[in-house]
Amino acid sequence: MQQAHITTPLGIATIEGDADGITKITILEEKVIVSDSAPTVLQQAVTELQEYFEGKRNNFTFKINPQGTDFQKKVWQALLKIPFGTTTSYQKLSIALGDVKAIRAVASANGKNPLWIVVPCHRVIGSDGSLTGYAGGLWRKKWLLDHENPPIQQSLF
Repeated sequence: MQQAHITTPLGIATIEGDADGITKITILEEKVIVSDSAPTVLQQAVTELQEYFEGKRNNFTFKINPQGTDFQKKVWQALLKIPFGTTTSYQKLSIALGDVKAIRAVASANGKNPLWIVVPCHRVIGSDGSLTGYAGGLWRKKWLLDHENPPIQQSLF
């Protein structure tokens, strides 16, 4: 498993993967040394994440290989269908997956998403529109949602 650390506006991110795909992208709370260069198998992911933060990319094309249960992978696949710049609720996600009663299980799988930003768990909000549950902290979730759908500046005149 190869690893690289990159600087983002939200902190240092770790990218892990191998020839089978990227298995994990996480944001760190602690300081680590940022990688001078990324291993070949991670270079596309590093480039695409940097482009995302620069506002030049709204989808990812590198190969992913998240590890989890079949149910978690099903939830993560559903997250990939949430369009850039939009949100959905845990309830709507549960309904889309075929079981409205699975809302807690869906929320749990969402929280265990190993591919920060790429599998857009930050696009899932409460039914009332509130920002709820985000492993990276609600301030990061708000930042990501604002980044993907910046508020429209009203004219003063």
